[in-house]
Amino acid sequence: MTYQTENSGYVGRSDPQPPNLGGSGCTAYHVPVLLTESVDGLDIQPGGVYVDVTFGGGGHSREILRRLNGKGHLYSFDQDSDAQKNIAAINDGGFNSAGNNCLNREDNGGRNSKDNNDNFTFVLSNFRYLKNWMRYYGVEQLDGVLADLGVSSHHFDEAERGFSFRFDAPLDMRMNQKGSLTAAQIVNSYSEEQLADVFYLYGELKQARRLAATLVKQRQQQPITTTGQLLQATEQFFARQREKKEVTKMFQALRIEVNQEMEALRDMLNAACQLLRPGGRLSVITYHSLEDRIVKNVMRAGNADGHMEQDFYGRIIAPLHLIYNKTITPTAEELEANPRSRSAKLRVAEKN
Repeated sequence: MTYQTENSGYVGRSDPQPPNLGGSGCTAYHVPVLLTESVDGLDIQPGGVYVDVTFGGGGHSREILRRLNGKGHLYSFDQDSDAQKNIAAINDGGFNSAGNNCLNREDNGGRNSKDNNDNFTFVLSNFRYLKNWMRYYGVEQLDGVLADLGVSSHHFDEAERGFSFRFDAPLDMRMNQKGSLTAAQIVNSYSEEQLADVFYLYGELKQARRLAATLVKQRQQQPITTTGQLLQATEQFFARQREKKEVTKMFQALRIEVNQEMEALRDMLNAACQLLRPGGRLSVITYHSLEDRIVKNVMRAGNADGHMEQDFYGRIIAPLHLIYNKTITPTAEELEANPRSRSAKLRVAEKN
């Protein structure tokens, strides 16, 4: 069985199915990227309190819990209710030395799940509300926050979700399936100027204005409601094979707008800077330049714009400092096993 690689900024070859990394259900949903490196970056402390803001298939959460060894606490966030099903999958192996399950759970009105041993809490929410949820649980400081900002393989491979141009499906692209805004609504209701801004800012498409004008003209004849109709309406821009990369950027731009990804990322990073205790770690995996720029700026300057503040003596005032001067990328072995990791970059910072 093969599938088309569709990481942000790359498309165009078939790659083998990702390997089974353990835990029924986890692999089919998402293969954790830079697993060891990102969790190493947290420098897990016994009894510490950690947050995985992107639970997904549960791979990173599973490794954090394994290293906590039955102590401390992990809060894991995901806004997609599909991810909640993976709690049972990562529960298979258990996490403490006695071999007891640490993820026995009680459902709480569909909002979150908490285990009976007080080791793990799943929060069904967008990570932009990190600060609110930590206040809800009475958590004042965190020892570490991990974020894998990549779109789960599950989303690309589930045709009906509309994230991929490999399938003719409804133009949806909502991470939170209860969200009100869909890609179809954007394509059919945004003004030409608004559409151009979305494609230029979030897709970095040079033909953003022409693309927007074409869509406005096409939708006047017939609403554009499926991925197939979107591709047909824009085929003049992406006719040649080398321009398939641009199709990915168009879909990326719509997905980012639907889910307000950049705004959510800023909110989460700002909350993490406030919640981390001195010495606490922030470990973030990015996949495209837009989110990587924000993460880099926050880690270096303490704000998404990268504005450096200095004290009277000219010393930079920032809440974090970088642990690694260079980004960490997947090894050759990981790239071979999981080609979708090719655009991943890991950055790690520590609270001052």
